[in-house]
Amino acid sequence: MNLNNAYVYILSNKNRTVLYIGISNDLERRVAEHKSGISSGFTKKYNVSELLYYEVFDRITDAIQREKQLKEWKREWKIELVKTMNLEMLDLAVDWSFEITEK
Repeated sequence: MNLNNAYVYILSNKNRTVLYIGISNDLERRVAEHKSGISSGFTKKYNVSELLYYEVFDRITDAIQREKQLKEWKREWKIELVKTMNLEMLDLAVDWSFEITEK
């Protein structure tokens, strides 16, 4: 993945009862943090670590704008968006290999 890009992503828990929208300039690192439990707060509390969807942007400002837009959407709209990329709503990062380094 290109570190010059920005990503908007949607994560969920195993039961798909919780959706989380975030942004990052390093999607692989960020997903690894969620999966390892390094991330605190909402995603750790609700075990949100499975990547369902992402979009790539050239500019962080565009990613931030899109994140804000998606956070305003109804849940059903978010699920339909996820299904445009990931019809079965599987973890897109299940086969990624992660190296976690604590800060």
